[in-house]
Amino acid sequence: MRKPRFHGKLPGMTTSVTVLGLGYVGLPTAALLASRGLRVHGVDTSAAVRATLAAGRSHIAEADVEALLERALRAGLFTLHAEPPPADVFVIAVPTPLGPGHAPMLGHVLDAARALAPALRSGDLVLLESTSPIGTTARIAELLRGLRPELGEVHVAYGPERVLPGRILAELVENDRVAGGLTPEATRRAVAFYRLFVRGEVHATDAATAEMVKLSENAFRDVNIAFANELSLIAGRHELDVWRVIELANRHPRVNILKPGPGVGGHCIAVDPWFLAHGAPEAARLIPAARAVDAAKRAAVLEQASALCAAGERVICLGLAFKGDVDDLRESPALAIAAALAQRHPGLVVAVEPHLDAPPAGLEAPLLSLDAALELPGTLLVLTDHRVFARLPPAALAGRRIIDTRGIFRRPIVPHREENA
Repeated sequence: MRKPRFHGKLPGMTTSVTVLGLGYVGLPTAALLASRGLRVHGVDTSAAVRATLAAGRSHIAEADVEALLERALRAGLFTLHAEPPPADVFVIAVPTPLGPGHAPMLGHVLDAARALAPALRSGDLVLLESTSPIGTTARIAELLRGLRPELGEVHVAYGPERVLPGRILAELVENDRVAGGLTPEATRRAVAFYRLFVRGEVHATDAATAEMVKLSENAFRDVNIAFANELSLIAGRHELDVWRVIELANRHPRVNILKPGPGVGGHCIAVDPWFLAHGAPEAARLIPAARAVDAAKRAAVLEQASALCAAGERVICLGLAFKGDVDDLRESPALAIAAALAQRHPGLVVAVEPHLDAPPAGLEAPLLSLDAALELPGTLLVLTDHRVFARLPPAALAGRRIIDTRGIFRRPIVPHREENA
């Protein structure tokens, strides 16, 4: 990862940062900020997480984070806290899960705002990075004003992350960033903060626009993956190879169909579209339809594998993570399918997940090594595109029935690089 230019301190401010939430985004962000010489206070409500980090160990599997963490601790630039200490910048990076009826649950975000309120000083910058419905940044500002009415101006802005698990540190630096404040001064300060460590462009806007930008990015991918998955269902009815169909369709200069799979997962793509739809249900038509296609694809894969189990066939589920080469199980279609299959057919399902040491909660099936699983007879159900699976030699697959939801044993899709028109 290349080191970006250091643009200097924020005007009129020191460079101390309190990061609330030390998960998949908060911890890499905190470690990166400390590596740039900023004094970082990491806040997490979990005593176990704080103890693990204080020992120099990362509780998430993400390239290079642990090395940065160890160096920051040795340099005294990273400290751990249960409650937010004062700082010049507060970064909120806590989860925003879905609740009943696909409604956004903002309890963690609002709790974080309440927790940092006592540490606020006039002129501080509060940056929300958690994926949130439109209007959440304004809601935080209103909450803080109610809690600390005696303060002067506190600058509140939204700066959504746009990173890929497995490449988070690199993408925090290299990717363009959007920063939107509730006031022009809040925007200016948010942009200046991100320019301390972001090599990509930092685009200034208002908070509500920034909130919708983040949701739009992930809803775009969800809708387009749903189209690819719908094509896979149609192709299956006609006994056609959807991977070949997509490969040839993508030879059109203005077509770039994404890859199908068993469904989408992760905290972003499987969740964020509902934030948009929930905010304007009367206008949202395509987004709920895409979510319904995702559910239909998961169900189709489950039924195909279940029919084999019903006939007495063992099914070996390859992969439980939501994407290749990570251990992230959040909203994973692979885990959901494997768990449902094992529940339906006890004793006929085994799982392989190279990035886990023990079966995750909810999976009532043995977790085997890849070598041990391949010694067993049975159908291979490819649910995650880990590279170790794609590298299996033909001899290991000979004579096997394979349900390849990721296309790793087929010709790869090579989309054109031209702009869609």
